[in-house]
Amino acid sequence: MDVSPRKTTTTRSDSPPVASPRAATPPRAVTPRQRSTGRATDLPVSLTLATQTPRGEVELVIDEAHLARVVQQGILKARVSLDIATADFKAMLVPTSPRDRDARSIVQVLRDLTKQGVEIRLLHAGVPSGPALRQLAKELPRGLTIRRCPRLHAKTVIVDCASMYLGSANLTGAGLGAKSKDKRNIEWGIWTTAPSLIDPVLEQFNALWEGHRCKSCKRKEVCPVPLEEPKLISD
Repeated sequence: MDVSPRKTTTTRSDSPPVASPRAATPPRAVTPRQRSTGRATDLPVSLTLATQTPRGEVELVIDEAHLARVVQQGILKARVSLDIATADFKAMLVPTSPRDRDARSIVQVLRDLTKQGVEIRLLHAGVPSGPALRQLAKELPRGLTIRRCPRLHAKTVIVDCASMYLGSANLTGAGLGAKSKDKRNIEWGIWTTAPSLIDPVLEQFNALWEGHRCKSCKRKEVCPVPLEEPKLISD
């Protein structure tokens, strides 16, 4: 099997997981705390923050603390939805707990979460690593949608629309993963449960996800298929 990009018009439900998670929904404007899962519409969308700078309580996350706070206490605890923005996407290994020597690939982790009913959106910039592509080729779960925007450099993980990581770490072993202290990247970020901070980031994520910036984008030479999704092809 192989994985190749394609442009798709598939839309997915804005509601929590149901029997048909990819059911089409009527186009509507993006609003805070709303996991929009469609594509671009003619409706206007605000790409600017409120007049007053959003503020809220945060927890500082540094270096190896990313694995525990963002992955083990965040991604693995998702029950309804998971929204991930990352520049790089690799098949990083995820120990279930700090003392657990056995580890699963993040692709398997995401696959297992979808089986529990979690709806996952993964927005990335580069080409996923070879191991990640090979694992995706085996099975792309219905509850997991992956789209690509080459201009994306922001990194965030939003769990159940209720908690959020925002920082420098990618979805890689050296970023959010389990690489040792002296081999991992130097990463800084914040973790928060403040709606005043989560809502604006989720609004920005929704705008990118729906393609509201595609029409005016001046980098189409590096993005021939806007918001491309992986397609499974059998040899």
